[in-house]
Amino acid sequence: MSIDGIKSDFALLDDWEDRYRYVIELGRGLPPLDDAFKTEATKVRGCASQVWLVARNTPEGLSFSGDSDAHIVRGLVAILLAALEGKSATEIVATDLPGIFAELGLQENLTPQRSNGLASMVRRVKADAAAVVAG
Repeated sequence: MSIDGIKSDFALLDDWEDRYRYVIELGRGLPPLDDAFKTEATKVRGCASQVWLVARNTPEGLSFSGDSDAHIVRGLVAILLAALEGKSATEIVATDLPGIFAELGLQENLTPQRSNGLASMVRRVKADAAAVVAG
């Protein structure tokens, strides 16, 4: 699912309970991350739940995969990955991910712990992208 598709779907859902259910559904659609990639090196620090993000440099750009042991957080990972899809490392560094999440209303409707975890995921993908740009 594209980030534009997610934004459109969010606009159709009136209350946050429906949006939470939708986020969980997005997480269910996320391909599982192979256990071999669930390591200390790929674990995102600062998340209350366990979250893993893996970056791969491909000819099409920087590709991320991820997973979480919590349903709602797995959905947040799916939204993050949709926002990054098809972008180069340079584009990822320049993308206003917090702005995308604010547009969806996520920041004000998540618990402080989940908001902090989302911010940690954003820092991680930005750092991975910046490392690729720096060479």
